[in-house]
This record gives sequence, C-alpha cells and structure tokens, in this order.
Amino acid sequence: MDEEYDVIVLGTGLTAFWARRRSPTRPEPLLHDSVPPTPPTRPPPIIRTLRPHSIPPTFCAHSGAGMHPVGHHVCEREEGAAHGPEPLLWGRELLHHTPGGDLMGMFEKRRFRKFLVFVANFDENDPKTFEGVDPQSTSMRDVYRKFDLGQDVIDFTGHALALYRTDDYLDQPCLETINRIKLYSESLARYGKSPYLYPLYGLGELPQGFARLSAIYGGTYMLNKPVDDIIMENGKVVGVKSEGEVARCKQLICDPSYIPDRVRKAGQVIRIICILSHPIKNTNDANSCQIIIPQNQVNRKSDIYVCMISYAHNVAAQGKYIAIASTTVETAEPEKEVEPALELLEPIDQKFVAISDLYEPIDDGSESQVFCSCSYDATTHFETTCNDIKDIYKRMAGSAFDFENMKRKQNDVFGEADQ
Repeated sequence: MDEEYDVIVLGTGLTAFWARRRSPTRPEPLLHDSVPPTPPTRPPPIIRTLRPHSIPPTFCAHSGAGMHPVGHHVCEREEGAAHGPEPLLWGRELLHHTPGGDLMGMFEKRRFRKFLVFVANFDENDPKTFEGVDPQSTSMRDVYRKFDLGQDVIDFTGHALALYRTDDYLDQPCLETINRIKLYSESLARYGKSPYLYPLYGLGELPQGFARLSAIYGGTYMLNKPVDDIIMENGKVVGVKSEGEVARCKQLICDPSYIPDRVRKAGQVIRIICILSHPIKNTNDANSCQIIIPQNQVNRKSDIYVCMISYAHNVAAQGKYIAIASTTVETAEPEKEVEPALELLEPIDQKFVAISDLYEPIDDGSESQVFCSCSYDATTHFETTCNDIKDIYKRMAGSAFDFENMKRKQNDVFGEADQ
C-alpha cells in the first residue's frame, strides 16, 4: 500500500466510482479503497428473498447524463439492463400514465401537443425556432401560459418530464426546462415504453462492473481496508493512512461520511422500503414503475417519490416486488409525510423505515484537493446525482466532462470501431 497514486477513491458508492470514470481507460495510477459494511445478523425469512444491497431507488434515463458512462461501460457491456419503470404521475387522487394519458381532455391534448412540437423543434442556436420566446429571459410560467396549459399538465410536465423537485423553476428562464423535456422525449424515443433503464441484479452491479474495467487498465482495489486518517500537509491532501500504512495521492474522492468536518447538514430524507406480493394497483400490473406525487397535490414543498422493481430485475424472489417511497423531510413526523405514497402500495407485507441526514461539502476542494460528493437526495432518478458527478469532475479536471472521449477506439480491448 506504501505507494503513490494520482487519485484515491474512498468507498464504492455510485458517485465515488462514477466520478473517477475520468476514466479507468486512461493510464493514471488509481487506488480504490473500500470497507464493506459489517454483515448483519441473520435476517428474517422475508428479507432473504431480496438482495438489499442492490436496490437503491434510482433509475437511469436512456439518453440522460447517466447513460453516457453507465450505458457504454456497464449496462451494455458488463451486466445488461432491463427496461426501467413506466413513469406515472399522481394527481386528482389517481395515477396517470405520462406523458398525457387520461390526465387531459381532448382540447388539452391538442394544446399540449403544440407545446411538445415547440419543444422538439426548439434550437437555442436558431432564433427562428423561438416563436417569440426568449430562452434567457422568458420564464417557464410564461411559456405554459403561451400554450394555455392547465395546472395538472404543468405539474406533470415540470415534475414527471423535467424532473424538478419543486416549483421554483416556474419563475426561472425556460431554457433549462426545455432541454430537460427534450431529454425525456429523446430517452422515451429510444425504446418507446420507458425513458429509463435499470441494471439487472440491481445497482450494486455498477461498482462491480467499473471495478473490472478499471482493473483491466491498472487500477488498484483494496477491500476491507479501514481509513484511519486522511493526511493533510499545508492544507492539501497528500495521502490516506490505513493500519499503519500510508498510500500517497494527489487528489482524493470520497463521500461525506469520511470527512465530517468538511461538510454541513443540508436536510433529511426519509426512505421506506416496502416488500409486496403484488404489483402496484392501477399500473396495468407493471413489474416496475416510478410514481411522482407533485408537491402541490399534497400541500408540500417537495415531491414524494415511489419506485417499484421486482423479480423481473433479478433483485427479489419470484412473485415479490420491492417499492421504495422517499421524500425530503419537512416536519417532525416524517412517516406521515409519505402516507400518500404508502396508501398506493397497500397491502404491504413488511416495511423498513430509514431517515438519513443530507450533507454537502463546505468548499469546492480546489485548495485541499479533497473532492466530496453530496448525500443522495430523495429522487428516484440519476439526474441529480449526475449533476453532482459532473460538478466534481469539473472541479478536479478544470474542464467539463466530454462524453465524446468515452467512445471506444478501434484498437481498444473490445475491438470496436469509432462510431
């Protein structure tokens, strides 16, 4: 272990392994240190039907930021991926398939179609496609008003298509929202049924796929190595101490649990894992789905999320379904905050409640070269995590992540030609 590395990564969380995708095919010395959690006591029989380490409530958009590295190097090449969940929106105390579905009347659908055509044709470099909308100054609220869209349609456009967590975006310039909706449309168009992918055997397979790929190109993995100390000299990281040995480095990537003195609490999230013996009702017996309950439908400041996966994804026994309800904590009674979600899941065989603190770094790491990720929020999609990863990469490398550089060369180990 007494060697020097360009980068040391602590932990095997998704953000940690993915941020280091800088990439494993680039010949830079890398040490990835992991201390797996202490094995629990023997679980009750119902839990033995799951693979609990593989069921975080997160899905990948087919064409989203997450699918560039994951789809190219893991889902398509390593493990394979199942079609992800069908997205649904909770409104008027009913579940509605998105986009559109039975949420709209005939005239509303015509207006929404015009809106989608506008979004599809929109090109920020071509003013002819603006139709009187200034992408830098026109608010999204004004764009909705331009197409005379109703409140229910606005809710699912902003929360189920653009994946916003609150309604703050309504009074911000519309460009980002338009691009988010275009992303959803492109993702949906790739396969038609769902804009999401989910890796077979669960998200726990993604770090494993990265580990194999990284090992091919000289990365070093150390398991069961406790982190005793992060060594700093003149305010800059120089290494990590473990069991009397020191691995030196130029940069360090980790999550908040490794550097509690360099993060601040940003809130809490509640997650309830529910074991079901049936699909969620009113979802056409889907073996996976994502449900978003917009904040204003339940008089909250943030959305409530439900994701459901099942035996079809190889994460549960035959006939079993796993649903995870989550939201940002806003009151002193978190469990009551997710009751609208739990009502959709009845009857529930067994449930497990976890309330976690959310942390964020207090600095950007440019001086210390310690780059810390944010805690995982309540969302059930990868986009917020991807934004965090891209931000970490930019702070480390000094430039934005270039996805085109990830395309395989003709002479690489997989023998693929440039696309």
